[in-house]
Amino acid sequence: QLQLVESGGGLVQPGGSLRLSCAASGFTLNYYAIGWFRLAPGKEREGVSCISSSGASTNFADSVKGRFTISRDNAKNTVYLQMNSLKPEDTGVYYCARGRTPVCNRLGLYYDYWGQGTQVTVSS
Repeated sequence: QLQLVESGGGLVQPGGSLRLSCAASGFTLNYYAIGWFRLAPGKEREGVSCISSSGASTNFADSVKGRFTISRDNAKNTVYLQMNSLKPEDTGVYYCARGRTPVCNRLGLYYDYWGQGTQVTVSS
């Protein structure tokens, strides 16, 4: 059964850090790009970051550039999103998704399977 499971969310103060994990099962991660998206109340879904199947190519939304990094460990079938210098506007539910191709793209239409999401709350 194909599955993506996010973990690592929580409550953190502004300026703090979190590392999100996306654990894949039921398919071989090596062949697919993985994207991270977030959904905040009253806002449209935003493509935060993505990483190509090989890990050689990454992309970030302007709102998180310089603060977030993305990496993958294909041997562990896991993709990570390291989030530093968190701001209240980073609050939302974060989802990982499997790309339809190996190529990194932050548009949701290029993804076919989605995890259930993990809540990130940045607040003092």
